[in-house]
Amino acid sequence: MKLATLKDGSRDGRLVIVSKDLKTATLATGIALTLQDALENWDEAEPKLQQKYAALNDATEQDAFAFDPAQAMAPLPRAYQWADASAFLNHGSLMEQAFKLDIKKDKGVPIIYQGAGDDFLGACDDYPVPGEEHQIDFEGEVAVILDDVPMGVQAEQAEKHIKLFMLLNDVSLRAHLFKEVSIGFGPLRAKPSTVFAPVAVTPDELGDAWHDGRIKLPLEVQCNGEWFGHPNGEEMSFSFPELVMHLARTRNLKVGTILGSGTFSNQNYKEVGSACLAEKRAIEIIEQGEPKTPFLKFGDRLQFEMKGQDGQSIFGKINHQFVPYQEV
Repeated sequence: MKLATLKDGSRDGRLVIVSKDLKTATLATGIALTLQDALENWDEAEPKLQQKYAALNDATEQDAFAFDPAQAMAPLPRAYQWADASAFLNHGSLMEQAFKLDIKKDKGVPIIYQGAGDDFLGACDDYPVPGEEHQIDFEGEVAVILDDVPMGVQAEQAEKHIKLFMLLNDVSLRAHLFKEVSIGFGPLRAKPSTVFAPVAVTPDELGDAWHDGRIKLPLEVQCNGEWFGHPNGEEMSFSFPELVMHLARTRNLKVGTILGSGTFSNQNYKEVGSACLAEKRAIEIIEQGEPKTPFLKFGDRLQFEMKGQDGQSIFGKINHQFVPYQEV
Protein backbone atom coordinates (compact mmCIF):
# COMPACT_ATOMS: atom_id res chain seq x y z
CA MET A 1 0.00 0.00 0.00
CA LYS A 2 1.13 3.54 -0.78
CA LEU A 3 0.13 6.59 1.25
CA ALA A 4 0.73 10.31 0.78
CA THR A 5 -0.25 13.62 2.35
CA LEU A 6 -1.63 16.41 0.18
CA LYS A 7 -1.35 20.11 0.91
CA ASP A 8 -4.57 21.64 2.25
CA GLY A 9 -3.27 24.73 4.06
CA SER A 10 -2.87 22.95 7.40
CA ARG A 11 0.31 21.77 9.08
CA ASP A 12 -0.51 18.09 8.68
CA GLY A 13 -2.32 17.97 5.33
CA ARG A 14 -4.85 15.36 4.16
CA LEU A 15 -4.10 11.67 3.99
CA VAL A 16 -4.59 9.99 0.61
CA ILE A 17 -4.10 6.49 -0.72
CA VAL A 18 -2.03 6.37 -3.92
CA SER A 19 -2.17 3.70 -6.63
CA LYS A 20 0.76 1.36 -7.19
CA ASP A 21 1.68 3.14 -10.43
CA LEU A 22 1.54 6.53 -8.62
CA LYS A 23 -0.97 7.90 -11.13
CA THR A 24 -4.18 8.15 -9.08
CA ALA A 25 -5.18 8.80 -5.48
CA THR A 26 -8.21 8.96 -3.24
CA LEU A 27 -8.86 10.64 0.09
CA ALA A 28 -8.88 8.46 3.19
CA THR A 29 -12.29 9.89 4.07
CA GLY A 30 -13.95 8.18 7.00
CA ILE A 31 -10.76 6.32 7.91
CA ALA A 32 -8.18 8.91 8.98
CA LEU A 33 -7.70 12.61 8.37
CA THR A 34 -3.89 12.49 8.57
CA LEU A 35 -1.18 9.87 8.43
CA GLN A 36 -0.50 10.31 12.14
CA ASP A 37 -4.19 9.61 12.78
CA ALA A 38 -3.93 6.41 10.76
CA LEU A 39 -0.79 5.32 12.60
CA GLU A 40 -2.41 5.95 15.99
CA ASN A 41 -5.20 3.51 15.04
CA TRP A 42 -3.28 1.30 12.62
CA ASP A 43 -4.94 -2.03 13.44
CA GLU A 44 -8.34 -0.57 12.59
CA ALA A 45 -7.30 1.80 9.80
CA GLU A 46 -4.87 -0.39 7.84
CA PRO A 47 -7.39 -2.93 6.44
CA LYS A 48 -9.76 -0.14 5.37
CA LEU A 49 -6.90 1.73 3.67
CA GLN A 50 -5.90 -1.51 1.95
CA GLN A 51 -9.43 -1.89 0.58
CA LYS A 52 -9.26 1.55 -1.02
CA TYR A 53 -5.78 0.78 -2.32
CA ALA A 54 -7.07 -2.38 -4.01
CA ALA A 55 -9.96 -0.42 -5.54
CA LEU A 56 -7.55 2.19 -6.90
CA ASN A 57 -5.40 -0.46 -8.52
CA ASP A 58 -8.48 -2.17 -9.98
CA ALA A 59 -9.76 1.19 -11.29
CA THR A 60 -13.00 0.70 -9.32
CA GLU A 61 -12.52 3.54 -6.83
CA GLN A 62 -15.23 6.06 -7.69
CA ASP A 63 -13.56 9.02 -5.98
CA ALA A 64 -10.15 8.61 -7.62
CA PHE A 65 -8.30 11.64 -8.99
CA ALA A 66 -4.93 12.26 -10.63
CA PHE A 67 -2.05 12.23 -8.15
CA ASP A 68 0.26 15.25 -8.42
CA PRO A 69 3.56 14.83 -6.51
CA ALA A 70 4.03 18.61 -6.55
CA GLN A 71 0.99 18.91 -4.27
CA ALA A 72 2.36 16.40 -1.78
CA MET A 73 3.85 17.29 1.55
CA ALA A 74 6.22 14.87 3.25
CA PRO A 75 4.13 11.73 3.93
CA LEU A 76 4.40 12.54 7.64
CA PRO A 77 4.78 16.37 7.54
CA ARG A 78 6.07 16.54 11.11
CA ALA A 79 7.03 13.85 13.59
CA TYR A 80 7.24 13.55 17.34
CA GLN A 81 10.70 12.05 16.84
CA TRP A 82 13.13 11.93 13.90
CA ALA A 83 16.35 10.02 14.49
CA ASP A 84 18.95 9.25 11.84
CA ALA A 85 21.64 6.60 11.89
CA SER A 86 24.95 6.21 10.12
CA ALA A 87 24.41 2.55 9.33
CA PHE A 88 26.68 2.29 6.28
CA LEU A 89 30.10 1.94 7.86
CA ASN A 90 31.83 2.32 4.50
CA HIS A 91 30.68 5.95 4.40
CA GLY A 92 32.08 6.64 7.86
CA SER A 93 35.37 4.95 7.04
CA LEU A 94 35.87 7.08 3.92
CA MET A 95 35.09 10.27 5.82
CA GLU A 96 37.42 9.39 8.69
CA GLN A 97 40.26 8.52 6.34
CA ALA A 98 39.93 11.61 4.17
CA PHE A 99 39.36 14.19 6.88
CA LYS A 100 41.47 12.50 9.59
CA LEU A 101 38.53 12.33 11.98
CA ASP A 102 38.83 10.73 15.39
CA ILE A 103 35.30 9.48 15.98
CA LYS A 104 34.82 7.85 19.37
CA LYS A 105 32.72 4.76 18.65
CA ASP A 106 32.28 1.24 19.94
CA LYS A 107 32.56 -1.70 17.58
CA GLY A 108 29.15 -3.19 16.85
CA VAL A 109 27.27 -0.15 18.19
CA PRO A 110 25.47 2.06 15.64
CA ILE A 111 25.73 5.86 15.62
CA ILE A 112 22.37 7.66 15.73
CA TYR A 113 21.71 11.38 16.14
CA GLN A 114 18.51 13.20 17.04
CA GLY A 115 17.24 15.28 14.12
CA ALA A 116 14.57 17.96 13.77
CA GLY A 117 11.11 16.52 13.16
CA ASP A 118 9.11 19.74 13.11
CA ASP A 119 9.70 20.99 9.56
CA PHE A 120 9.85 18.31 6.87
CA LEU A 121 9.59 19.35 3.21
CA GLY A 122 7.77 17.79 0.29
CA ALA A 123 9.49 16.14 -2.65
CA CYS A 124 9.06 19.05 -5.07
CA ASP A 125 9.27 21.98 -2.63
CA ASP A 126 12.01 24.56 -3.14
CA TYR A 127 14.61 24.25 -0.40
CA PRO A 128 15.60 27.59 1.22
CA VAL A 129 19.10 28.05 2.66
CA PRO A 130 20.47 31.28 4.26
CA GLY A 131 23.55 31.26 2.01
CA GLU A 132 25.80 29.11 -0.15
CA GLU A 133 28.63 29.62 2.34
CA HIS A 134 26.95 27.04 4.57
CA GLN A 135 28.27 24.37 2.16
CA ILE A 136 25.05 22.70 1.06
CA ASP A 137 25.15 18.93 0.71
CA PHE A 138 22.65 16.10 0.22
CA GLU A 139 22.37 12.58 1.60
CA GLY A 140 20.22 9.91 -0.02
CA GLU A 141 18.64 7.55 2.50
CA VAL A 142 15.62 5.45 3.40
CA ALA A 143 13.69 5.55 6.67
CA VAL A 144 11.08 3.59 8.59
CA ILE A 145 8.03 4.82 10.49
CA LEU A 146 7.36 2.93 13.71
CA ASP A 147 4.39 2.20 15.91
CA ASP A 148 4.74 2.14 19.71
CA VAL A 149 8.00 0.38 20.56
CA PRO A 150 8.64 -0.74 24.16
CA MET A 151 11.88 0.05 25.91
CA GLY A 152 14.39 -2.79 25.66
CA VAL A 153 12.89 -4.39 22.56
CA GLN A 154 15.16 -6.97 20.93
CA ALA A 155 15.95 -7.03 17.22
CA GLU A 156 13.90 -10.22 16.72
CA GLN A 157 10.76 -8.38 17.84
CA ALA A 158 11.63 -4.96 16.42
CA GLU A 159 10.73 -5.69 12.80
CA LYS A 160 7.02 -6.05 13.58
CA HIS A 161 7.01 -2.43 14.78
CA ILE A 162 8.00 -1.15 11.32
CA LYS A 163 4.83 0.02 9.60
CA LEU A 164 6.00 2.18 6.68
CA PHE A 165 9.09 3.05 4.63
CA MET A 166 10.10 6.38 3.09
CA LEU A 167 12.82 7.75 0.80
CA LEU A 168 14.56 10.97 1.81
CA ASN A 169 17.24 13.58 1.24
CA ASP A 170 18.84 14.35 4.59
CA VAL A 171 20.28 17.78 3.79
CA SER A 172 23.56 18.68 5.50
CA LEU A 173 25.32 22.02 5.88
CA ARG A 174 28.94 20.94 5.96
CA ALA A 175 30.32 24.29 7.14
CA HIS A 176 28.89 23.46 10.57
CA LEU A 177 29.06 19.67 10.80
CA PHE A 178 32.64 18.86 11.79
CA LYS A 179 32.75 21.65 14.37
CA GLU A 180 29.50 20.57 15.99
CA VAL A 181 30.48 16.90 16.07
CA SER A 182 33.89 17.73 17.57
CA ILE A 183 32.20 19.46 20.51
CA GLY A 184 30.87 16.09 21.63
CA PHE A 185 27.14 16.62 21.12
CA GLY A 186 25.21 15.80 17.97
CA PRO A 187 24.79 18.08 14.95
CA LEU A 188 22.29 20.93 15.22
CA ARG A 189 22.70 23.79 12.72
CA ALA A 190 24.33 21.35 10.31
CA LYS A 191 21.07 19.43 9.96
CA PRO A 192 18.19 21.62 8.72
CA SER A 193 14.91 20.34 7.24
CA THR A 194 14.68 16.89 5.69
CA VAL A 195 13.03 16.25 2.31
CA PHE A 196 10.87 13.17 1.71
CA ALA A 197 9.66 11.44 -1.46
CA PRO A 198 5.89 11.75 -2.11
CA VAL A 199 4.69 8.39 -0.79
CA ALA A 200 5.29 6.10 2.16
CA VAL A 201 4.86 2.38 1.54
CA THR A 202 4.05 -0.72 3.57
CA PRO A 203 6.69 -3.49 3.70
CA ASP A 204 4.86 -5.71 1.19
CA GLU A 205 5.42 -3.09 -1.53
CA LEU A 206 9.14 -3.89 -1.39
CA GLY A 207 8.68 -7.59 -2.08
CA ASP A 208 11.79 -9.73 -1.76
CA ALA A 209 13.95 -6.59 -1.71
CA TRP A 210 13.01 -6.18 1.98
CA HIS A 211 15.24 -8.89 3.43
CA ASP A 212 17.47 -9.27 6.49
CA GLY A 213 16.15 -5.94 7.79
CA ARG A 214 17.49 -4.08 4.76
CA ILE A 215 16.10 -2.68 1.51
CA LYS A 216 18.30 -4.39 -1.05
CA LEU A 217 17.77 -2.00 -3.94
CA PRO A 218 19.83 0.79 -5.53
CA LEU A 219 19.06 4.41 -4.69
CA GLU A 220 19.36 6.46 -7.88
CA VAL A 221 20.78 9.97 -7.41
CA GLN A 222 21.02 12.73 -10.00
CA CYS A 223 22.43 16.24 -9.64
CA ASN A 224 21.43 18.80 -12.28
CA GLY A 225 20.21 16.01 -14.53
CA GLU A 226 23.45 14.03 -14.43
CA TRP A 227 24.05 10.67 -12.80
CA PHE A 228 25.72 10.93 -9.40
CA GLY A 229 25.36 7.42 -8.02
CA HIS A 230 23.19 4.37 -7.38
CA PRO A 231 24.53 2.70 -4.21
CA ASN A 232 22.56 -0.28 -2.94
CA GLY A 233 20.96 -0.70 0.48
CA GLU A 234 22.23 -4.27 0.80
CA GLU A 235 25.52 -3.05 2.33
CA MET A 236 23.79 -1.48 5.33
CA SER A 237 26.06 -2.55 8.20
CA PHE A 238 23.27 -2.48 10.81
CA SER A 239 19.77 -3.68 9.96
CA PHE A 240 16.71 -1.59 10.73
CA PRO A 241 15.64 -3.96 13.55
CA GLU A 242 19.09 -3.55 15.08
CA LEU A 243 18.79 0.24 14.82
CA VAL A 244 15.35 0.15 16.44
CA MET A 245 16.74 -2.00 19.26
CA HIS A 246 19.56 0.47 19.84
CA LEU A 247 17.27 3.51 19.82
CA ALA A 248 14.84 1.86 22.25
CA ARG A 249 17.51 0.55 24.62
CA THR A 250 16.69 3.04 27.37
CA ARG A 251 13.37 4.59 26.30
CA ASN A 252 10.02 3.90 24.74
CA LEU A 253 9.46 4.99 21.14
CA LYS A 254 6.04 6.41 20.39
CA VAL A 255 3.98 5.85 17.28
CA GLY A 256 5.09 8.05 14.40
CA THR A 257 8.79 7.91 15.25
CA ILE A 258 10.91 8.08 12.08
CA LEU A 259 14.29 6.34 11.95
CA GLY A 260 16.67 6.84 9.03
CA SER A 261 19.35 4.55 7.61
CA GLY A 262 22.03 7.14 7.03
CA THR A 263 23.72 7.83 3.70
CA PHE A 264 23.76 4.92 1.27
CA SER A 265 27.37 3.91 0.62
CA ASN A 266 28.98 0.90 -1.08
CA GLN A 267 32.54 -0.39 -1.12
CA ASN A 268 32.56 -0.51 -4.92
CA TYR A 269 31.99 3.25 -5.11
CA LYS A 270 34.06 3.50 -8.27
CA GLU A 271 31.30 1.63 -10.09
CA VAL A 272 28.15 2.75 -8.25
CA GLY A 273 29.06 6.29 -7.17
CA SER A 274 27.86 7.90 -3.96
CA ALA A 275 24.72 9.37 -2.42
CA CYS A 276 26.26 12.55 -1.02
CA LEU A 277 28.81 15.20 -2.00
CA ALA A 278 30.92 14.83 1.13
CA GLU A 279 31.66 11.19 0.35
CA LYS A 280 32.63 12.00 -3.24
CA ARG A 281 34.88 14.80 -1.97
CA ALA A 282 36.40 12.38 0.55
CA ILE A 283 37.18 9.89 -2.21
CA GLU A 284 38.80 12.68 -4.24
CA ILE A 285 41.00 13.64 -1.26
CA ILE A 286 42.06 10.01 -0.76
CA GLU A 287 42.77 9.40 -4.43
CA GLN A 288 43.84 12.85 -5.71
CA GLY A 289 44.97 14.72 -2.62
CA GLU A 290 42.23 17.37 -2.71
CA PRO A 291 38.48 17.66 -3.32
CA LYS A 292 37.37 18.58 -6.84
CA THR A 293 33.58 18.48 -6.51
CA PRO A 294 32.01 21.74 -5.24
CA PHE A 295 29.16 22.00 -2.78
CA LEU A 296 25.72 22.89 -4.10
CA LYS A 297 24.78 26.33 -5.42
CA PHE A 298 21.39 28.02 -5.56
CA GLY A 299 19.43 26.67 -8.50
CA ASP A 300 21.05 23.23 -8.34
CA ARG A 301 18.44 20.50 -8.73
CA LEU A 302 18.51 17.05 -7.16
CA GLN A 303 16.58 13.89 -7.96
CA PHE A 304 16.32 10.75 -5.85
CA GLU A 305 14.39 7.62 -6.80
CA MET A 306 14.25 3.95 -5.91
CA LYS A 307 12.74 1.43 -8.31
CA GLY A 308 11.49 -2.02 -7.45
CA GLN A 309 12.47 -5.28 -9.06
CA ASP A 310 9.67 -4.64 -11.59
CA GLY A 311 11.27 -1.36 -12.64
CA GLN A 312 8.47 0.75 -11.17
CA SER A 313 9.13 3.70 -8.88
CA ILE A 314 8.39 2.72 -5.29
CA PHE A 315 8.26 6.03 -3.41
CA GLY A 316 7.93 8.45 -6.29
CA LYS A 317 10.71 10.88 -7.06
CA ILE A 318 12.30 13.64 -4.99
CA ASN A 319 12.86 16.48 -7.46
CA HIS A 320 13.78 19.79 -5.83
CA GLN A 321 16.13 22.75 -6.06
CA PHE A 322 17.93 24.96 -3.54
CA VAL A 323 17.01 28.65 -3.32
CA PRO A 324 17.99 31.64 -1.14
CA TYR A 325 16.03 31.96 2.07
CA GLN A 326 13.73 34.97 2.06
CA GLU A 327 12.70 36.50 5.38
CA VAL A 328 8.95 36.95 5.79
